This record gives sequence, structure tokens and C-alpha cells, in this order.
Amino acid sequence: MFQFKYASFFLQHACLYATVWWNSLVDQTKSSTSNFTSTNNVEGCKNDFVSLITVPSANVQLHQFTTMEDRMGMTITSGNVVIQKDSNNLIGISIGGGAPLCPCLYIVQIFDNTPAAIDGTLQSGDEVVAINGVSARGKTKIEVAKMIQSSNSQVSINYNKLHADPKQGRTLDIALKKVKHRLIEGMGSATADALGLSRAILCNDALVQRLMTLQRTENLYRGLVSHAKATLHAFFDLIQVYKVFGDAFAAIGVKEPQPRASEAFRQFGEQHRQMEKYGIMTLKNLKPILNDLGTYLHKAIPDTRLTISKYADAKFEYLSYCLKVRELDDEEQSYVSLQEPLYRVETGNYEYRLVLRCRQEARARFAKLRSDVLVKLELLDNKHVQDVVWQLQKFAAGLAKYYSSTRDLLSSVTLFPVEVDLSHSAFQYKSTGPQVITDGEDVDEFEPEEKANINEDLLIDTQNFPLITSESNDL
Repeated sequence: MFQFKYASFFLQHACLYATVWWNSLVDQTKSSTSNFTSTNNVEGCKNDFVSLITVPSANVQLHQFTTMEDRMGMTITSGNVVIQKDSNNLIGISIGGGAPLCPCLYIVQIFDNTPAAIDGTLQSGDEVVAINGVSARGKTKIEVAKMIQSSNSQVSINYNKLHADPKQGRTLDIALKKVKHRLIEGMGSATADALGLSRAILCNDALVQRLMTLQRTENLYRGLVSHAKATLHAFFDLIQVYKVFGDAFAAIGVKEPQPRASEAFRQFGEQHRQMEKYGIMTLKNLKPILNDLGTYLHKAIPDTRLTISKYADAKFEYLSYCLKVRELDDEEQSYVSLQEPLYRVETGNYEYRLVLRCRQEARARFAKLRSDVLVKLELLDNKHVQDVVWQLQKFAAGLAKYYSSTRDLLSSVTLFPVEVDLSHSAFQYKSTGPQVITDGEDVDEFEPEEKANINEDLLIDTQNFPLITSESNDL
């Protein structure tokens, strides 16, 4: 393959010299007969025609390489654009290629918010043919940059638009680089350096901090929802206890022979039943708060994460192209240091220009998705700040209203103290389980009189039932 390419090069080289000689002969004939002088700059890339009158000899020699350009199936179209300079006397492009290694001068990068970016005509990978009508062939990129800077207020650029298919640039190497960047995203820089993994990173990426904030917000909402559910479950258990209390006091009121005590127990039981009903109503009012918090947690945040995943894929693709460009630059530098020719550079560097175009388009997709993610995160933060405060206030107000209602309910009627007839054995409790004796020798034997005294001590005098004795006061 290498021999075939160089054989083709020498054949085209010989044919081109014959064409140049024939054109010079024709031009000499024309100049001798009609003294005709041409002032137009004729490009020889399209029809292999070189005019010695309009193109300098150095450009003719460099033009020989145009016949051996390896365009990799891509096409080009010519055009002209006039760009106004900014206040810094710049148009916002970076130029690569040029003499003495590459026959083409091409645009490496279009900077953001610059006249070239606002105009939108030029793209990365496009060839720069002429500046203000002066051919750029045979010139270095520094000379072309000086030509642009020497213009007054605007620059006229003749260019060859590169029509590249982005699918052609998505090679297996780019796919593997995306996988590598995805793996490195989950590990630290020290670990990646220890493993020898080369990577491209975004400097001063504020979105990383926003993503960490989103993770903390998600954990906060998850804790709030869990705590609110536990609180409502405990509240439901509490009102069920109120219901059981109400049923028990109502049963006591039915069996109580004294009318006043019976009515007091009945009303007290009814109050507990009302507390249970108020609690059910409070639960119905507080349950939508959990649904709202759950909507934020299970719908808003996952939707944002889906957008972030798309953004991450575009980010890894863009970083992969950046890493690919860096590797191609290093390859060129290594060949220059060894003073060895590089085939893709000598044939127009179309592979490099294809990667540049793919990087620009990947950067545009990445910037768009990044903007969408930032907008969604901003809306999510605003909703979080406004919504969580309102929901917590609503939750606290619901519980406060319930406890205020129960306080008013219990303080509306004074039911206690009440008089209750109790039998002498009302507070005498008999053991329902079998008595277990661990050691038969340690059993104390009581006389009948001592047993009678013990039984009398277990009885409580319901007529005179002091709450505080003199002995307890002494303590």
C-alpha cells in the first residue's frame, strides 16, 4: 500500500509538471500576441490548472501536492465570507497546518462569542484559501495570522468548506475512549494516574458541584419522606389507642351504677372517640403532603437525572474527541522531532480535520445539553426552596390544629373527680399463674395469725384512702 501511494505520487508529480509547462507555454503565447495580463486568482485544486501569471512559483510547487490529497471520501465546496473584527482586532479562529509540512491551512477551532462564531459560516476543519484576495498557499499559519491582523475592520476569507459525516468520525477508538472516561468518572484522579489512564477533563466545571448539591437534596427529601411516613404511622397508632380508650371508658360508664359517674365515663369515652375521628381527618389532610414530596423525589429528580445521563454521554463523547485531537497532535510532534514525514499531514491532514469537525459538533451538543441541565437544576432548586418550606409548614400546621382541637375538646367539660362505689376487694389482685418455689428449705412458715395480718395489709380502705402518708412526707 505504501509503495502504491508513492508510485501514484510520482506519476501525478510528472503529469503536473507537464501541465505546468504546457500552461506556461500557452501563457507566453498569449502575452506575446495580446499583452494580456490576468488579475484573478485561479485555484488549481478543482481542474489541475496552474496559471504562472497569477500564482507565484512557490505556490505552484506546493500546488503539486493538491493532486495527492487523501480526502477519505469527503467533499469540499468553495465560498467567501466577510467577517467584522471585534474590539481586540480578532475574529476568533485558530489556524493549523500550512507550510512546510502540510499543503493546507485549516481552521482548528472557532472560539465562543466571537465574530466568527456569531457569523456561523466557518467551521473547524475548513480550509483557508485566501485572505483579502491574497492566496494563503505556501504560507505558514503565523503568516496567515499576521495577514488577518493587518486588516483594518473586516476580513474577507476564501475557504473550502469540508463536508464531513460525523458517523465517519465515530470510530471504535472514540467508543473505547468514551468507556474509559465513564470509568474514570467514578474514580479519583490519583487512582487514574496510578493506573496510567490518559483522560481529558473540564476545568472549573461548576456543574459537578450542582450535581453534588442535587445528590444532597435527594437524600434530604428521602429522609423527609421516610420521617414523615414514620410520624404518620405513629400518629395512626396513637389515635387507635384513643379509640380503644374511648371504647373502654364507654363500657365502664355503661356498667357504673352511679348516674354522675356513668355520665362522666361515657363523655370521657366519647371524647376519646372524637379524638380518633379528628386524627383520621388529620391523616387525610396530611397524606397529600407525602404525595407531593414523593412527586419531587420520584419524578422531578429522576427526570433531571435522565437529562444528566444524556448530558454525561455527550460530555464523554466530547472529551473523547478532545483526547483524540491531543493524541494526533502528539503524533505530529513526534514525527517532526524525528524529521520523518507523516502521510496524513502531507496529504491534507483530512483525518485530523474530520476529528476537529466531530469535536466541534460534539461540543455544540454538549453545550446545549449542559444548558438544559443547568436550567432544570435551577428550576429544581427553586422548587425545593419554595416547596419544602410550604410542605413542612402545612405538615406542622395540620398537627398543631389537631392538638388544638383535642385540647379544646378535653377542656370544654369538667368531668373529674367522680365518686365511684368500690367493693372491699376491688384492688385485691389474685395471682393467676402457678407459684414457682426455687428452694424448698427457704420457704418461710407463717402462723395463722401472721397470715391473717398479711391478708389485712393487702386490703385497701376505700373510705379513707390517703394519697400521701406521714411516712412519705418524712422521706
